[in-house]
Amino acid sequence: MMDFSQRLQQISANPDALTQIGRGLEREALRITPQGSLSAQMHPAGLGSALTNKWVTTDFAESLLEFITPVSHNVDHLLTQLSDIHQFAYSKLEQENLWPMSMPCFVGNEGDITLAQYGSSNSGRMKTLYREGLKHRYGSVMQVISGVHFNFSFPEAFWQQLFGDQAEQERQNAVSDAYFGLIRNYYRFGWLIPYLFGASPALCGSFLENSASELNFEQVGNGTYYLPNATALRLSDLGYTNHEQSSLKIGFNSLEQYLDGLQKAIRTPSNEFANIGVKVGGEYRQLNANVLQIENELYAPIRPKRVAAGGEKPSEALGRGGVEYIEVRSLDVNPFSPIGITEDQVRFLDLFLTWAVLSSSDPMDDAELECWRDNWNRVVLDGRNPELLLKIGCNGERLSVQDWGLRVFTELEQVAQAMDAAAGNNDYQQTVARLKAWINNPELTLSAQLLNKIKQHEGIGRVGVELADKHATALKKREYAFYSQKEFEQEAEASKAKQQQIEQSDALSFDEFLDEYFADLK
Repeated sequence: MMDFSQRLQQISANPDALTQIGRGLEREALRITPQGSLSAQMHPAGLGSALTNKWVTTDFAESLLEFITPVSHNVDHLLTQLSDIHQFAYSKLEQENLWPMSMPCFVGNEGDITLAQYGSSNSGRMKTLYREGLKHRYGSVMQVISGVHFNFSFPEAFWQQLFGDQAEQERQNAVSDAYFGLIRNYYRFGWLIPYLFGASPALCGSFLENSASELNFEQVGNGTYYLPNATALRLSDLGYTNHEQSSLKIGFNSLEQYLDGLQKAIRTPSNEFANIGVKVGGEYRQLNANVLQIENELYAPIRPKRVAAGGEKPSEALGRGGVEYIEVRSLDVNPFSPIGITEDQVRFLDLFLTWAVLSSSDPMDDAELECWRDNWNRVVLDGRNPELLLKIGCNGERLSVQDWGLRVFTELEQVAQAMDAAAGNNDYQQTVARLKAWINNPELTLSAQLLNKIKQHEGIGRVGVELADKHATALKKREYAFYSQKEFEQEAEASKAKQQQIEQSDALSFDEFLDEYFADLK
C-alpha cells in the first residue's frame, strides 16, 4: 500500500497529470443601490435570459446575480474569464454595484426580496417554484447569502498515472472511489478553508432580525454584529433552520451509499414541510413536502458531480457515469477581490484537493462525520482563537489549529514542489509560503482583515459600500482580456431567443410537467 509521498511521486512522472487540472468558478453577488441597500430592480434586460445565458444568471433572487465560467485548465485564464464576465455585468448595471461580501447587505424585510424569475416555460416556472419552497422552508434572507463555488476535476493523465490501464467500468469505479476518498478528507481537514478564507465574521443586524440565533454577538456601530474570533458565519447554522435536513444520514464511503442516502432524502415526507402545504388555493407553495424538494436542496460543503445529459437529474448522471468532478461550496466571497476570489485561493484549492485525493482516506461512519463537522463549526465560530483545540477523530485527543494546520502544510509544500516542477515555475510554492504565514498569525486571515476594517468604519454597511465602489471602478476601467463586449452581447441576445424557443416548445401543462418530473417518486 503506497503512502502519500509515493503516490505523489507516481503522479509527478507525467507533467500533464498536474498541469491539466479542470477548474470552473461560480460567483454569487447581490445587486445593491449606491447607498448599500438591496436592489429592487428586476434582472437587467441587457444581461439576457437568466434561464439560458451561459455566463450570467440569477440564484435565489432577482437581485442575486451568479457569474459562471467554463472549465479552464489555466489559472490565469480562469480568473480572466471571471473578470471579463464581471466587467460585462457592470456595463449593464447602470447606477447599481455588487455587494462584496457573503452575508447580505441591509434588507428591510423579506418582502423586499423578489424570487428569481425565469419566464413562462415549465422548466422556468419550476425553478421559481423551487425557490418559493425555499422561501417558505427557510426564509428568503438566509437564501441571499452569497458564496463562491469551485468546480474541480483531475485529468485522465492523473488517473492513468495513479491506476494504470483499466477497463472502462473499472476506471469509472476507481475514479468515483478516489473522489469519495477526497470528499472524506475534505470533511476531515477542510476546516482550513474557512480558517484561511472565511470572510464573514460579522453581519448586518437586519439579517439577525430575520433569523433565530443564540450566539453571543458583540456590536459595532448602529447595526453590525460580530463574534471576535469568527471566520465564516455563512457556514454556521445561523438562520439555517432545516432540522429535517440536519438529521439526514448521507454517507460518503461510496457512490452507492451516497446515492442511496440522497434518494431517501428526496423520497422521505417531512411533517414540518407538509404543514406549509404544496398547493393551497390553487397556488403552489413548494414542489413537494419531502425533506428535499429536489437534490439541489442538499446543503453540503462539497458535492460529487457529473454533467447531466438533457433531462437527467444530478443523481441519475452520477449513477450513469460516476463522479466526473467535485464542487467545493465552502468559499466565502473574498471582499477584497473585485471578482470575489484570488489566484492564491485557487492555487491553494488545487494543492489541497490534490493532497486530499493522494492521502489515505479510511471509510467514515456517522459518528466520525459528526466529529469532523464539530471541528468545522468550532473554526467557523472561533477559528482565530489561539487557544482553540480541534478533535483528532472521536477518541478525545485534541490539537490546536496551528499545530494541525502546519502538519498539513508540510505535505502541501510537497504537492507545490511537484506542481511547480511540472509547470516550470514556482507559483504554487509562493502561494504555500504566503498562506503558511496565515497559519502562524491568524490576524493575516481574510476574516481578521475584514473585521478590523469593519471596526474602523463602525459598521459593515460602510465597508461594503466602500469596497463595492472600489471594485466597480476597477472593473469599469479594465480592458477585456479573454472575451469581448460583442461576444457577451451576442450571448445575451441568443439566450433570449433560446428562452422563447423553450417556452414555445412546451407541450404539457405545468401540473402535468411536475407529475412527469416526479413520477419516479410515486
